[in-house]
Amino acid sequence: MEYQLTADVAPAPDLPGLDPLQQHGVAALLDEQLDLLAGIEGPDGLEVEPLDHRVAVHPHGAVITWLLDAPALAFAEEAARHVLTELLAQTDLLEGWSVGRCEVIATDDDLAAALGDVEVAEDSDDEDGELSEEEVAALRDELEASSAQLRAVGPEAFGHVADDPSCAVSAQAARLVAGAMVQGMEVLTDELFADVQELEDAETSASEVEALSVLDQLPQRYADHYGALFAKQFLVITAILGHRLTQPGWTAPLCTAEALALHVLKTEAAVQLELAGLIDELPMKEIMAAFDEHVLGGVEHERLYDQGEGADADEDDIDLLGTPGLDFDEWFLPRGGDAPVHPYLAVETAAGVTAE
Repeated sequence: MEYQLTADVAPAPDLPGLDPLQQHGVAALLDEQLDLLAGIEGPDGLEVEPLDHRVAVHPHGAVITWLLDAPALAFAEEAARHVLTELLAQTDLLEGWSVGRCEVIATDDDLAAALGDVEVAEDSDDEDGELSEEEVAALRDELEASSAQLRAVGPEAFGHVADDPSCAVSAQAARLVAGAMVQGMEVLTDELFADVQELEDAETSASEVEALSVLDQLPQRYADHYGALFAKQFLVITAILGHRLTQPGWTAPLCTAEALALHVLKTEAAVQLELAGLIDELPMKEIMAAFDEHVLGGVEHERLYDQGEGADADEDDIDLLGTPGLDFDEWFLPRGGDAPVHPYLAVETAAGVTAE
């Protein structure tokens, strides 16, 4: 049975907080070490298989979200704690780090559901390993500080109305979510680099690779088309999006792929808010509804997630006919047709089409 597990790892409490460069290094190191694990021997010699993982680093440690195949929940938790403890002890650059909380959460979709219609499952009542009030406050301060980099939109894009005292979204809430978008973009970019490497090593498409972080969040009926070249093109689109979000003024997504990158970015932002304990405190549905209305400009990319798979896929394609940009061949084409195309987006994709 598959279990999604969350583990907190942290340095010695007397060490100063990690700066951005150190956070990046810790994320890369943990990701590299976890990639090397082909299997874990659990209690009584039972095998626990790691299927996928995600690492999110903050100034006072890291949160590892791990998908494991194990005979039972207790085996998954015990084996994961043991192997993480061993991993930290054997990694010189992580000397003094330790494992705090290490527990299975309710479903595989807890983090991704933070922005959807499903409520985020509540964590266990076990408080061991949770961040202190000071650490949570530091994370929130960093989110507010990061919000200054998101210059493309103002607080109104997150539902804040300055002259409405009854508005459900405060100015601070808007800043926190804006900061989460900025930090989420950093994580999204790192994860895309990892996805590109995974696909290049596998020399196949995303439908044949399990350990993908970003491409697994795109419409899965097209997974056969998500090869290494597609992943690189999506990385270019994401880089363009990140730049546009830091510049004053906003225009709607330049293409369907950019709208999909925004879709994934919202999930990454939810992870940052979850780390800071903010998901349950903020009116997320109102905030994200306002964000979609303000930012998306009518792109109907979410219809791509409603399409069927397998035998139903061809029939469902009929529903997309006449909707510009939704055909897979058109994802990287500029909306309106006259805008320039980044040269890398004009090369042949894994599906054998061009964005010219």
